[in-house]
Amino acid sequence: MADKKEKTIEDNFKEISEIIEKMDNPEVSLEESFKLYNEAVKLVEDCNKRIEKVEKEITVLDRVED
Repeated sequence: MADKKEKTIEDNFKEISEIIEKMDNPEVSLEESFKLYNEAVKLVEDCNKRIEKVEKEITVLDRVED
């Protein structure tokens, strides 16, 4: 079984961008738009968690340097 590579923040940004493009299509149904929206929200939340983690690590490193 192949290892599933964890998506990066950049991967999430790319996927969010693709979702936005899909949602801009007037032929996408309201139901599909809602599903896409929820998917994008989850990706944004994941990005926020990762960014917060990095900020905490930077804060810890900054304290160590002082």
